[in-house]
Amino acid sequence: MAFTFRIAIPKPVKSVGPLAGLMFLMATAGCSFIEDRSERYVDAPEGEPLKLPASADESRFNQAMPVREVLTADSGRMYAGELPEPPDMTAEILDENYVVEVVDDEIWLLVNDVPGRLWPAVTAYMNQKGLGVAYDNPQLGLLQSELVNFSKRARDLVGLPENPEGEEPVIAVQAKVSPGVRRKTTEVQFRTFEPENRDADQLVSWNDNANRSPQQLETSRQLLKDLGEFLKAREDSKSYSRAALGMVVKPLVRLESENEVAKRIVMDLDYGRSWGEVRRALDEAGIPVIDLNREEGYFYVDFRPASETEPGWFSWFSEDPKPIHTFDLTLDNQGSQVIVEASRASDYSGDDRSAPLLSELFEYLY
Repeated sequence: MAFTFRIAIPKPVKSVGPLAGLMFLMATAGCSFIEDRSERYVDAPEGEPLKLPASADESRFNQAMPVREVLTADSGRMYAGELPEPPDMTAEILDENYVVEVVDDEIWLLVNDVPGRLWPAVTAYMNQKGLGVAYDNPQLGLLQSELVNFSKRARDLVGLPENPEGEEPVIAVQAKVSPGVRRKTTEVQFRTFEPENRDADQLVSWNDNANRSPQQLETSRQLLKDLGEFLKAREDSKSYSRAALGMVVKPLVRLESENEVAKRIVMDLDYGRSWGEVRRALDEAGIPVIDLNREEGYFYVDFRPASETEPGWFSWFSEDPKPIHTFDLTLDNQGSQVIVEASRASDYSGDDRSAPLLSELFEYLY
């Protein structure tokens, strides 16, 4: 006789109720168990700057781990919800180096380096390409070539015909090396011109307002492109010019404040260049532009605080809020300067964040 035995094994009881409740409680509490130390940053006293010996070369020292600088215009509005972000260690590195940029009739090569390092490199370029250097002035950042008509390599470089018919005008090339609009950058410009006499026996002053033909602009573009390739190939063999240390280094963009509140940005640039720089800075800062008009000189932007633009905990259920017009940026051309000011839009009732808008824009301009 066969017997069959069945053993009933009870199923385990899942007692997850208390654990789930604890996890939910911790999730809803967020980080309340951790001390909020953000106020310490606001209240911390400013330390004394490091003093180097008088004999030290300051160009050989920099900050290995820099702390983000807090502008005076920003310090009065700082609270735990809007502390400055940690410094971006790549902030001073251009996304692209040796870029030829054009605004209206201006064209230049933007290089992520200081003028003192670019000066000997541009000099070497002119000598190696057959242009030569007849005159130079490191303080003004000017280099002037010999007459290109008598050098085959130089003629090819600037596009002169190999076998000219009849008498042709004499041509020389000037290079201008100057500090860029953005900190720790250099802008190099080239221009061809006809000397008043065939001897070209003096350094000609640089004329920023000279009207140039399309052919001259194209020649400048080709020279700058060629210079960029030359500099890129020499990145491992950079030298420094002490003579160029006397070059005038004056910030082209300044933030002006009144009673520690940012009021305006002053740009020592022409209007076309200023407009282009403000447009670039807005893009890099991630500030949405609702509308713009170059002729009338305004940008309509959305500069609401994060508390008004972030969807919150349940953002996956909804789309990001669309940008709206909350602040105006205006550009006023005043002679050799352009004044940038900010104001709250007439139909926006939120906090007036015009000063923080100018401060953030300035960070990306300079």
